[in-house]
Amino acid sequence: MHDPGELRVSDQDRERAASEIRVHFAAGRLTEDELNERVQAAYQARTRRELDALQTDLPRLPPTKPEQRAELAARRSALHKRMLQESGGAFVAFLVCTAIWVVSGAEESFWPIWVALFAMIPVLRNGWRLYGPGADLDRLESDLARRELRDQMRRELRQRHRP
Repeated sequence: MHDPGELRVSDQDRERAASEIRVHFAAGRLTEDELNERVQAAYQARTRRELDALQTDLPRLPPTKPEQRAELAARRSALHKRMLQESGGAFVAFLVCTAIWVVSGAEESFWPIWVALFAMIPVLRNGWRLYGPGADLDRLESDLARRELRDQMRRELRQRHRP
């Protein structure tokens, strides 16, 4: 595998680096001579390492609005997948109960709906935390991590107590 620093950069990468250097100049971190020198070097850079070297002594800039939105979308997508995986077990129980209801004649009221309702409570609660107006992704992540840890500890305890 190749060294990531040796990857060739695109014109867009060069333009982004030059733009960031200009922001640092506007913040007073660079003199006009340093600005000109670094911008020229950015446009002449061929590899990622050359571009990164131009900004090693400068602090990272805060993410732009599109970068923040992209990060939020990626984070929500990952949490959405984790939520669905976690609630899958409850829906399996609903399907089993539905199959039992069908095999038993399906004449009485549809009682498996109660199992589905109990399965939906955490999905709705976590969905609200994920997509609601006051989305609390940190709390949702910590709840999911806590449940994962609890389940892992239970599995380890079962493994230890097996003959």
